[in-house]
Amino acid sequence: MLLKDQDTGKLVEVLAITDLYSPLHKSLVGRLHYGEEPQDPAYFEKNRLRFASGEALPRCWTDPHYRDEEIAAFAGRTAAD
Repeated sequence: MLLKDQDTGKLVEVLAITDLYSPLHKSLVGRLHYGEEPQDPAYFEKNRLRFASGEALPRCWTDPHYRDEEIAAFAGRTAAD
């Protein structure tokens, strides 16, 4: 999968896809795509990466607590029942 570094605008090939969709990983292993030679693998912070269209990554890929409010609301309803 190719993502875009929001600071440089260069494409980043994701080498470890599990790092991408795990909200517990703040970075992933990837490789910049520019020039004629493949670049060396490096770590990239997920908060600096976007889809090639410029759209942000889904919150469920970057925030391990993305459902905390929903779970707390559900727990509050079941405790009151």
